[in-house]
Amino acid sequence: MQVAENMTMLDKIYHGMYITILILLALMLFACLIRAIKGPRIADRIVAVNMMGTMVMVMIAVLSLLLKEGFLVDICLIYAMVSFLAVVVISKVYMGVYREKEQEGKREQEKMQEEGGTVGGNHGVD
Repeated sequence: MQVAENMTMLDKIYHGMYITILILLALMLFACLIRAIKGPRIADRIVAVNMMGTMVMVMIAVLSLLLKEGFLVDICLIYAMVSFLAVVVISKVYMGVYREKEQEGKREQEKMQEEGGTVGGNHGVD
């Protein structure tokens, strides 16, 4: 979008501010992408994905103001619902995997205790 000659000074200031905000949000979005890929824990990754969704919504809202297109706000609301559902589904999947690993670990501990109890209990008891 080019700055038109008939824009007021206030419109030019807003235009520059919107562009600056979009650039800053793009940089922060890139940082969240790195955290979502590297993040040491799954919880960090889930939070980064949620934050990325929120920043994309803000970027769409700023674009709506910059382009003066009201329908982009509707798209922003739809994106908010989809992003929320995605984070809920990812969290549910993670919790299921976590519980499964936890139960598997308990089963292995019980097996080790049973094997250790029978082997260790027979030594020197005669």
